[in-house]
Amino acid sequence: MHNLILASPVAEAGIVFRVLGPLQVDGPTKTVRIPPGRQEVILACLLMEAGRLVDTDRLLDLVWPDEAPDTARTQIQICVSRLRKSFTEAGVSASVISRAPGYLLRTDDDSVDLQVFNRQVMASRVLVKEGRLAEAAERLRAAVALWRGPCLSGVPSDALRTRGLRLDEERLAAIETYLGLELNLGRGHELVGEISQLLHEHPLRERLRGQLMLALHRSGRQAEALDIYRAGRQLLNDELGLEPGEELRQLETAILTRDPALHLPATPAPVTAAPRVPEVPTAPLSPYGEEQPHQLPADTADFVVNEPILRTIEAALVGGDGQRALGLVVIAGKPGIGKSALATHVAHRLGAQRFPDGQLYCDLRGVGVDTVSAKDALGRFLRALGIPGPVIPDSTDERAEMYRTLLASRRMLVVLDDAANEAQIMPLLPGSSSCAVLVTSRSRLTALPGAQRVELDVLDQEQALQLLGRVISVERVSQEKEAAIALVRTVGGLPLALRIVAARLAARPHWNLASMVHRLANERHRLDELAHGEMTMRASLSLTHDGLRRPDRRLLRLFSLAQGPTVPGWIAGALLDDDRPFPSDLLEPLVDVQMLDAVAIERTGEFRYRFHEVIRLFAREQLTLHDGEAVQRAATERMIGGWLSIAEQAHARIYGGAYTLLQGDGMRWHPPAGYVENLLTDPLEWLDSEQPNLCLAVEQAAHAGLHELSWNLATTLVTLFEARGYFDQWERTHQRALEATRDAGNRRGIAAVLASLGTMHLSRQQPDEARQSLTAALEIFDDLEDLHGLALCRRDLALLDRQIGEDDRALVLYEQAARDFDRVGDVIGRATVLTQSAYVWMRRGHTAMAQEQLDEALAAFRSVGYSHGEAHALRRAGQVLLRRGEHAQAEQVLTRVLEMVRRSRDIIGEGHLLRNLGEVYEASGRHEQAREAYTQALTVREKIIDLGGAALVRLDLARLLFHIGEFAEAGGLLEQATETFRARGMRAELREAERLAQELTAADPSAG
Repeated sequence: MHNLILASPVAEAGIVFRVLGPLQVDGPTKTVRIPPGRQEVILACLLMEAGRLVDTDRLLDLVWPDEAPDTARTQIQICVSRLRKSFTEAGVSASVISRAPGYLLRTDDDSVDLQVFNRQVMASRVLVKEGRLAEAAERLRAAVALWRGPCLSGVPSDALRTRGLRLDEERLAAIETYLGLELNLGRGHELVGEISQLLHEHPLRERLRGQLMLALHRSGRQAEALDIYRAGRQLLNDELGLEPGEELRQLETAILTRDPALHLPATPAPVTAAPRVPEVPTAPLSPYGEEQPHQLPADTADFVVNEPILRTIEAALVGGDGQRALGLVVIAGKPGIGKSALATHVAHRLGAQRFPDGQLYCDLRGVGVDTVSAKDALGRFLRALGIPGPVIPDSTDERAEMYRTLLASRRMLVVLDDAANEAQIMPLLPGSSSCAVLVTSRSRLTALPGAQRVELDVLDQEQALQLLGRVISVERVSQEKEAAIALVRTVGGLPLALRIVAARLAARPHWNLASMVHRLANERHRLDELAHGEMTMRASLSLTHDGLRRPDRRLLRLFSLAQGPTVPGWIAGALLDDDRPFPSDLLEPLVDVQMLDAVAIERTGEFRYRFHEVIRLFAREQLTLHDGEAVQRAATERMIGGWLSIAEQAHARIYGGAYTLLQGDGMRWHPPAGYVENLLTDPLEWLDSEQPNLCLAVEQAAHAGLHELSWNLATTLVTLFEARGYFDQWERTHQRALEATRDAGNRRGIAAVLASLGTMHLSRQQPDEARQSLTAALEIFDDLEDLHGLALCRRDLALLDRQIGEDDRALVLYEQAARDFDRVGDVIGRATVLTQSAYVWMRRGHTAMAQEQLDEALAAFRSVGYSHGEAHALRRAGQVLLRRGEHAQAEQVLTRVLEMVRRSRDIIGEGHLLRNLGEVYEASGRHEQAREAYTQALTVREKIIDLGGAALVRLDLARLLFHIGEFAEAGGLLEQATETFRARGMRAELREAERLAQELTAADPSAG
């Protein structure tokens, strides 16, 4: 290898591809024209990585840094194909090879000028080590001569231009190195003009200035050398407010004192293992690699200390027990959470006392397109430790070996800020237990061995107010305490967002905190408000967003469509139309970089997720920028179609099929069957747990104009609303669905929602509102000839008639409803009608007819496993037994049913059963038990705000108390019940209450 390096001449004629200047390809007879734009960017990237595989995703990011079109990969393939064709036509001996996951440019070693440059620099290092200084300088001059201007000038890519700037810096380092070599060879007089020109072009480079001073001094021009120093000092002071570095100051002193160390030795000493030739031999000279770098950024003055976390980190870094090889801490958290500020603060606290040999710092830019590689970071660290650029090895492994060697006997702290992954960090870890490493990352870096992990969360209210007070003054916070708390709540306790707000308030002392809260209230402009100077919340989040893979960026944007406090993982599959069996896998990359929080595990083993509010706003903003209305609507439709699909399956499991349910034509998106199977082991429990999200989905569908999905999902949720007594949610979702269907002229949807609202009003004992809704729905269903809809309306209208004592009309409607349900194959709808009409027959004294209908209904309910219907029918059967005087059997049946409804958490059914048992106890003469049962029933009815049901129980309790002689209390209850019956048009119950009132007056005149 040694001989191969030294034997590599600069073969200018063999160079085909040139990146050290404008991009250029030279064929055997002519220059190959590369069309500007995409082909230029792709070729430049392949050349910079010649011989190495380049991922297609990286090419996509370079060509389309904002957002690639759907045809992007195809366009990349076309560009590569055209490059191949251009090479072939021009006779260029190079090939672009397709190899998953990207492309590789294969060409001769001497055909890319960058590779030739690197090889000559490596050769010069070997020659320096062997003491062949003149040859080393010649190699470096020849390498630098390959440059034709700024690297990759004209290529339309910011990321590649940034890479080019780093290469331009390597060119200058090579120039400074060969000048230093030639100065030590006694060529100072010849170099004055060349160095003067270079210093004119780069006036802030202190190494060049020192070299010119030394060349002038050795040429006998001491005064000019000192003038060069003074001019440089003035320039640094004017431009940067800095003094010259220590090395340049020492050189000035040496020139002023005519230090003999500045004279050339009689013969240049051979360079052995030392990696650098001393070109400015200031006295005293230190061996290379012994500098003490102090690279930490400034500490944050208003840092809010979390002492437990600080102690944990410091103990991990300095409290080694001799068994762990290295103190290693990873601080993880979402963007803007304060990871870098905490790491910097800890590093300053420990500082020189714990790590006296220095502190190294590198911003690894882990989420940007210009991520700092481990190789580049090692190069920076080695230079900071005093190793000159030309002596730094080329390979990552060799750099890491040199780095570990230099740190082996030192006590140093290494701060690696914003790391991307474990692979980026591993080469940067010292091998010595005397050192420590502090890493920050948006990823958790769980594969980093031996690390102590600290997960940062948002500031609590006390910490946030403390931070606010430090920036704008405690007095301002105290004066507007409520506004300060609202401000903290608005930014979600995110430190960066709070610092930005505080900085704006500090810069504008005439603003009050309430005005800032008002400015932040508008979600659409909140990110605009979270900016001050160079601090912007949007920029911090953009770094993470832009560093994601393209599919993950798309999912982040689409996931902002999901509403609710937390959402399940299957939503990701719906948004992307991906039906993989474990949909949460799609979201894990977003969790890894803290753009999404995994907050809970469902009993199925799947996670639930949520956005921080500021991140959600950012994702929604990106969605608006990059995804059109059609894309958003399609994703929203799939997501709500997923909610509807699972809700319908839950209903079917409860009812034994899609019974008593009107279904619309809205699109269903079906999550994986196995996933849903695990989800719906308890279907009613699932509906209850997802109630907030399901209700939001109804409203979201209405807002998006997805009226068919809106009404269909709303009416499907009645299964839950009825079972749990969620009347407020029932009304709210249906009103939104009704607005949407009316706006769209969707008559069937309007009728379905009105019919369902009629059922709700019935449950709430609101007969007038119920009849109005049901009658309106009946007319539309009749016009549409929708038998299923007609059956549902007639069933509930019959119940209304039954409640006001119109039994004949109720039985006619029940008969029509049963016939319609039978025609559409709804066995549960028919069984429900039979259960209700049995009550009318029982009330009329026809207990045999009632029992016949209940037997048929029970058989139907049991055939499909609909336990709620079975409980209802059994309750009616218990009432029939009571009417027959079979009290023991009635108590047995009703007690069994009470256990059933309590197991299913059917609070409405529990209220009914307690009242029925009270009737049994009363009929059996067990007055205290009856009183207790009625009291419990009344508590349940009042809890669910069932005023009509509560009035019925008061009537029962008043009758019981009348019979046992407690007239005063009975009168009070009776008065309350009568008022409710009269207000709600419950005529049959009102007549019974009035009759009891007459009996009470007769028995106790004072009660009247």
